[in-house]
Amino acid sequence: MSSLLTPDDPAYPGQAHYTRSFLRIYDPLVLGFFGKVVWRCPTQRLIDHYSQFIGERHLDVGPGTGYFLEAAPMGAAITLLDPNPDVLAHCAARLSDMQPTLVQGDVTQTLPIDGPFDSVALNYVIHCLPSSSDHKSAAVANAASVLTEDGVLFGATVLGTPSLHTWLSARALKANNRRGIFDNLADDAEMLSALLDRHFMQHTIEVVGSVAVFSAHLPKTA
Repeated sequence: MSSLLTPDDPAYPGQAHYTRSFLRIYDPLVLGFFGKVVWRCPTQRLIDHYSQFIGERHLDVGPGTGYFLEAAPMGAAITLLDPNPDVLAHCAARLSDMQPTLVQGDVTQTLPIDGPFDSVALNYVIHCLPSSSDHKSAAVANAASVLTEDGVLFGATVLGTPSLHTWLSARALKANNRRGIFDNLADDAEMLSALLDRHFMQHTIEVVGSVAVFSAHLPKTA
């Protein structure tokens, strides 16, 4: 099974590097070193975020390695959505005890699932989506569309605001954008706030280091 995204899709670079070999080193590299040292948002902060907001029926978009679902155990019914089959296979093996439902899909397109879900996570996903189109807005809108009336969207995203970055994180930010892994140089807290306000009645944003940790409640599309 191949990725749903083709190389000519603007969103392709943001997920293409999630190969089987990269997924094996993702936790210590991205969640360990980059999270703590580069972006200065401790991974424990995001585990706590999961524990606070995950509902009984949960959709995890772009689940990475499944680390957060394993670290914040719950009795939820889990659905995983990703265009990359390597991600889904890795998470399925890691989270086998949870028996997650696997869905190959692109969050920027109409979702191939109906829900409704009590919670949806967009964790470290928005900064990978193209800024030059409506991909970021579409992702939030599609997440809102499958939530219950009192459902919650939560997650985190690396911001591009220069004042939030150290010398090290600024170099990492530019390198990730140059390689197409990120597309977030124009992303700031105001942009994220407007995006969440467009699709939800309430939202909160906390900036930790160079990362915006957010939650949004009461979807307007419900």
